[in-house]
Amino acid sequence: MTIILKDRTLKALSLILSYPTEALQAAMPEIGGVLASDTRLTAAARRALRPLVAALEQDDIYDLQEQFVMLFDRSRTLSLNLFEHVHGESRDRGGAMVSLVETYREAGFDPVTSELPDHLPVLLEFLATRSAAEAAETLSDAAHIFAALSERLSKRGSYYAAVFDALGQISRARPDAAAVAELLLYPDDDPTDLGALDAVWDEAQITFGPDPNAGCPQVRDMLANMDIHKSSTPSLRNATK
Repeated sequence: MTIILKDRTLKALSLILSYPTEALQAAMPEIGGVLASDTRLTAAARRALRPLVAALEQDDIYDLQEQFVMLFDRSRTLSLNLFEHVHGESRDRGGAMVSLVETYREAGFDPVTSELPDHLPVLLEFLATRSAAEAAETLSDAAHIFAALSERLSKRGSYYAAVFDALGQISRARPDAAAVAELLLYPDDDPTDLGALDAVWDEAQITFGPDPNAGCPQVRDMLANMDIHKSSTPSLRNATK
């Protein structure tokens, strides 16, 4: 089955949320151009993405990787695995994961990564191949998660907050205020307290660390297919509400 890239912006955001690599840095000028031209985003949202695009292009790669790990791998409240924010480690998460994998397979989507299927960059890469309506509907189910992540990242002064604001706009959904507040009740993890973090992850028995090879295939595909059209959307509604 041939997969068609339909939404360059979702593909670009998928790449931006991937573990930073030198290949990603090389792709940032083109990625930035895609984001700057998407009229679904307000002018303010496009401006807010510029500092992150510039940082990912110009900053030292080791600093970028360290910042990424400190944010997304050492804090469960900032996890890029969406079901983590909904199901935690309950059995419901396993069922939701299986359903999502089946959806990927039915659509002929085979992500080149060892990340879990609910990993946001993986989901965005998939949604980039679906219609705008399907993608927006799926993203709308996670609007409250995006809002909570944006607020947490903003408090840390992270440019990554702009990505989640952009996803919220693309979803065309108003996040449920009560659901956002519930997510924000959980205190932020201290990324420097390695002992406490190890204990948390040992209990979970799931590894959320970055796949060092995950970013490169995505960047390669992004550069090769940005202007080439290649040819069931997962429902997160029950999982994220």
